[in-house]
Amino acid sequence: MHITVFGAAGNAGRRIVAEASARGHLVTAVVRDPARAPDLPGAVVARGDAADVDDVVALSAGRDLVIGATRPAPGREADLVATTRALLAGVARTGVRLLLVGGAATLTVPGAGGGTVIDDPAFPAEWRAIALACRDQLDVCRADTGADWAYLSPPALLVPGERTGRYRLGTDTLVVDSDGASTVSYEDLAVALLDEAERPRHRRTRFTVGY
Repeated sequence: MHITVFGAAGNAGRRIVAEASARGHLVTAVVRDPARAPDLPGAVVARGDAADVDDVVALSAGRDLVIGATRPAPGREADLVATTRALLAGVARTGVRLLLVGGAATLTVPGAGGGTVIDDPAFPAEWRAIALACRDQLDVCRADTGADWAYLSPPALLVPGERTGRYRLGTDTLVVDSDGASTVSYEDLAVALLDEAERPRHRRTRFTVGY
C-alpha cells in the first residue's frame, strides 16, 4: 500500500511510519517543517498541514490509506477538531480511507457503572483540555457522512516501549489487564493500527487496544 501519515513527527506518528515502512509499504510522512523532522527511515518526507483541506487532497490522491496522528500544541487543543474536519473533508474528495489516532476520554471504564475515563474524579487536570478535544473529535467523525474512517482510541496509558506484536482489541470499553491496568506501548499501538490498515475490521466506528 501507499500510505500517507499526517503528524509523522509525533510520538505515535514516528512509530506508525516505522511500522508501515518495516512491512514494506510506501510511506509519505507529512510534517509542517521538513527541516525539523526527526529521522524517518524508509519514508518520503513531505511538507503539509492536516488542517488544510487542499493539502489533504493533494497528499491523499492516489494513496491507499491516510493516517492522522496529529496532536495540537498545549493551549491549542481546540485545533484538533478543525484538523479532523479537514482530514475528513479531504479524504471524502479523494475516496481514500482514513485511520485516526484519537483519545481515550470517552471509553467506558469497566466496573464504573457506565462512567467514562474523563468522568473519573482522579483524571489528571492537565490532560482535561486534550481529552475534551478528543471527545469532540470523535463526535465530528460520528457526524460525518462523506468519509470512510475508523478511530483508534488508545488505552488509558500510552508509553514508549518495545514492539511485542501483541495486544487485545476492544470497541467502546477500556481494555484492562488482570490487574486493572490499561496500557500499551506506542510501538504496539502502531502494530494494531497497521493490522487494521491491512485487514480492515472497523469502518466508520471507534475501536481501542490494550494489553
